[in-house]
Amino acid sequence: MVFAWMAMGMTVLIPLLVGMATNAVSESDMGQLWLMVGAILAAAVLRLGLTLIRRIIAGRVSLAVEFDLRQEVYTHLMSLELGFFDRNQTGQLMSRATVDLQAIRFFLGYGLIFFSQSLLTVLLAGAVMFVINPWLAAIALAPAPFMVFTALRFTRQSRPAMQEVQQRVAELTAQAEESVTGIRVVKAFAREDHQFERFQGAVDRLFDQSIRSTRIQAFFTPLIGALPQIGTALVLLVGGHAVLNGTIDLGEFTAFYVYMLMLAGPLRTVGMALGMGQRAIAAGNRLFEVLDREPELTSKPDAKPLPAGGGAVRFEDVSLSYGPEAPAALRGIDLEVAAGSRIALVGPSGSGKTSLAALLARLYDPTTGSVSIDGADLRDVDLTSLRRQIAYVSDDSFLFSDTIANNISYARSDATREEVERAARLAQASEFIEALPDGYETVVGERGLTLSGGQRQRVAISRALLADPRILILDDATSSLDATTEQQIRSGLAEAMADRTTFVIGHRLSTVSLAEEIVLLDDGQIVDRGSLGELTDRSSLFRELIGSGGEDPLFVPEDEEVAV
Repeated sequence: MVFAWMAMGMTVLIPLLVGMATNAVSESDMGQLWLMVGAILAAAVLRLGLTLIRRIIAGRVSLAVEFDLRQEVYTHLMSLELGFFDRNQTGQLMSRATVDLQAIRFFLGYGLIFFSQSLLTVLLAGAVMFVINPWLAAIALAPAPFMVFTALRFTRQSRPAMQEVQQRVAELTAQAEESVTGIRVVKAFAREDHQFERFQGAVDRLFDQSIRSTRIQAFFTPLIGALPQIGTALVLLVGGHAVLNGTIDLGEFTAFYVYMLMLAGPLRTVGMALGMGQRAIAAGNRLFEVLDREPELTSKPDAKPLPAGGGAVRFEDVSLSYGPEAPAALRGIDLEVAAGSRIALVGPSGSGKTSLAALLARLYDPTTGSVSIDGADLRDVDLTSLRRQIAYVSDDSFLFSDTIANNISYARSDATREEVERAARLAQASEFIEALPDGYETVVGERGLTLSGGQRQRVAISRALLADPRILILDDATSSLDATTEQQIRSGLAEAMADRTTFVIGHRLSTVSLAEEIVLLDDGQIVDRGSLGELTDRSSLFRELIGSGGEDPLFVPEDEEVAV
């Protein structure tokens, strides 16, 4: 700002020197003329240097603000609870972290500087004009109140329009992100035309809203730029008459007229800068909707690490609902699990199995009741300490676009290569990994889609085993494995389950048989609990879930060889 104002000072000085040079010409004073020409050149060179420095500083400041905001947005997103991401589209969030941030940066780097420069130019030039001739200055600045009124009207109308444009951009980004992420489904059902129509609809909505915003800007910006021309015409008329009458000299009128010309550019820039400002404000409102949202699930200020123990778990009268209007996912859950136990959670789809497991890692907090591990209520435990003691493997095994070794060691960044390979062997993943062209250094595609479903699951299981957790949760973790591979992995899982509390979620007998005890859920409640034999004998729901008569064609007893 300081360098911009100094540069504007030089800009305002030059017309005054031009007026003095004009008088020197009219008086045939060559010495004064050379002096004024030198002063004009010196002011121009100084303005050039000041402007160069201003541009470098402004560019760096705007990029640094964008740098800081981008990191703050990412850090804040990582701190928000899982429920926030359940309710917000990924594309919407990405748009706020990219498109909206750029709008803020452009305004800080250019719009704000142009606005302040233009405003300062108007004030300085106006002051000098009043010194030269107060009457002409009053005539020249007569349109100013109308310009202020027009600018205020423009601000009120353009801000909501620009905010709606930013929202349409976010919707378009979300639509594109969803189409790319789900490209396998799109291709599988030959729905490319359908996706294009949906994308075209988002493009049309953005176009229509942008046209409305452009119309507002197209009306007000030229109007703001045209109003000063009224003052120019009046100055030419009144000032030219005064020169002819000898009331003012030609040098004064020349300087005054140059100042009038100088005001035209800044006044037009004000309109442009106001447009950039409205876009930045709209973007800032959307960005700070995220930044101002406090995480609903955090560690208490006095939270302590998870106390030492073997992983004893207790649910006391636990209920869970994912929103004020959402039905209860869990109701009145009372469950006590001894340290080192192996528990299977079985039930129909939507019975609450995954919700129960998610509460253990405190991905959600219970609506009522409490969950404790080794006697500590999870709401009183430091979140990082808790989650480092829990490994979760879901049926949708997510892998990062990175090497297989890095995906496995994601659970423990300090793990050695020997530990990574041992975890892979336990998960029966080492054989297919070593057969890949680059072995453990093979880079998998986005979400690991260059691997098969079974391979992704084995890498995910390897990652969980490497974490060496106190509590292991396997949520349909072997659903993509064939019977042969599942049987081979059983010994590795049995070793991993030893001396640690394990929750197994599944429907296949081969999966359920890994547990010592089975908890049967239905409609968010525990309806039975017992061994495999006990539930098979007394629960028709359990028999229905695992297959007629308890027989499972995929189940191979641990002591039998697999027939290939």
